[in-house]
Amino acid sequence: MDLIFKIGSPGRRGSTVPAADVPEKVSLPGGLLRGRKAELPETSELQTIRHFTLLSRKNIGLDSTFYPLGSCTMKYNPKFHETVCAMPEFSELHPLLPQLRHGGALTQGALAVIYETERMLSEILGFSQCTMQPLAGAHGELTGAMMIAAYHADRGDRGRKIMLIPDSAHGTNPASATMAGFTAKTIRSAADGGVDLAELKNSLNEKVAGLMITCPNTLGLFDPGIGEACRLVHEAGGLVYCDGANLNALIGIIRPGELGVDVMHVNLHKTFASPHGAGGPGSGPVGVAEKLVPYLPISRVDKRDDGTYALKYDFPKSIGYIAPFYGNFGVILRAYAYLLTVGSEGLEKIALYSILNANYVRQKLKGSFDLPYDRTCMHECVFSAEKALQKGIHAADIAKALIDKGYHPPTICFPLIVKEALMIEPTETEDKDTLDRFIGAMIEIAETIQSDPAKIKACPASTPVSRIDETAAARKPITACIG
Repeated sequence: MDLIFKIGSPGRRGSTVPAADVPEKVSLPGGLLRGRKAELPETSELQTIRHFTLLSRKNIGLDSTFYPLGSCTMKYNPKFHETVCAMPEFSELHPLLPQLRHGGALTQGALAVIYETERMLSEILGFSQCTMQPLAGAHGELTGAMMIAAYHADRGDRGRKIMLIPDSAHGTNPASATMAGFTAKTIRSAADGGVDLAELKNSLNEKVAGLMITCPNTLGLFDPGIGEACRLVHEAGGLVYCDGANLNALIGIIRPGELGVDVMHVNLHKTFASPHGAGGPGSGPVGVAEKLVPYLPISRVDKRDDGTYALKYDFPKSIGYIAPFYGNFGVILRAYAYLLTVGSEGLEKIALYSILNANYVRQKLKGSFDLPYDRTCMHECVFSAEKALQKGIHAADIAKALIDKGYHPPTICFPLIVKEALMIEPTETEDKDTLDRFIGAMIEIAETIQSDPAKIKACPASTPVSRIDETAAARKPITACIG
């Protein structure tokens, strides 16, 4: 932001404010009023526009470059869905408008979208019902964990306070379980990257509420033992929660509910092509088996006998409200348009192409980077930069070098069970030419690590801000206040 101060000059104005036509009145306490004028940049409208346009061109996004952020499914968002979302019939609705009489016709379309999206997701996932309310993936995790707690409490089984979580699960799972009142216990991975079934079996007892498993897991691998894991947990009286953030490799191929999973969240802002990043927007619907339907949050959209839609609240065993109104409607609407666009056949192609792309990258880069689990992956592949440590290079250095090549870095240092991890997810939307250029850039970086590691350490050199001391920035942040 320093640039905008440099281009400004005293007296320049970018706007004209009309004179006040009402009496001035200050209602704030004196202690909250500014003691001197704000030292704001003084620029013309044209200078201001050019400044922010220049900043936007320095940003990296999916519309400008490949974005292989592992475990995030940063796929292309079709612009048609943005057009649908911007329709005034949807965008100008107020959540407090009547549902039925006296203007209720205005909201029937929105309620129908929520209802139909919920039914489509239930069918895709193999569950009885879904709630569309959770505002993000982690919010969906918490919702699912709360329903598991409510299920056990309703049965009088209040001693089940342990949630088993594999070390290859998403990092938010332990936090979500803890917030729902459980104690998280880690289950190690087996040599093939799946859950160690022997350790799982030994950990099951009358205190275990369930298992929170990620499948495909954060190693990018499908767990071949998930069916057996579900059977063991159910046999011990527990429930199985599946983290569905990695659904992109399963959609249209496997219905998780048929594997024995009891509850699962999915990310509309990942698999279903709603834009995400920078804190939102998000949506994490949760699907449940029949036994958990009574505990779903309120309100729920009900389709009445006359074909109209209305919100229902009378569910005495519900865990209650988890979001204001009814979730992030705009994200649900985008997902609805996406599902109608791709259809059932398109869903399977999404999964197959995402798997194909990830395995293509895996095969092409396995000679340049360590591959801890050398078997067919799903939507993403996880490498290790461990051998680069011999040259003093970390995964973070490789990420910064990739920025100079014009790409957003992959996820690094996660999952934690892979040392110096590089997690790459190409998604189904990238073509072979794009992948080949990215692979070439990664191979060049690997070769430079061996021949000139100092050059990698100096990256990025092409950005407005070069390398910073990240440790110092985290521990001693400098916050600026204008005025």
